[in-house]
Amino acid sequence: MSGRPLDVLEASLEEPVTVHLKDGTTYYGVLGGYDQHMNVVIEPEADVDGRVDEDLDGEFAVAIEDTTIIRGDNVVTIKA
Repeated sequence: MSGRPLDVLEASLEEPVTVHLKDGTTYYGVLGGYDQHMNVVIEPEADVDGRVDEDLDGEFAVAIEDTTIIRGDNVVTIKA
């Protein structure tokens, strides 16, 4: 997937994503929305509860349990 960042986010709406933050935390959930500042809304995925047991790029991701808004300033990467 290539293109402008907001186009990539648009294509990833309602899809599972992994969000890596500056503090090293990694979250996993469904991309529910975003804005021009790359603030993102992550929603829980129906069949995932608690910590994801899969190793994602050498890290474990915490599954989102409630709808969560993440400020774009804290985001390092969003992987679909």
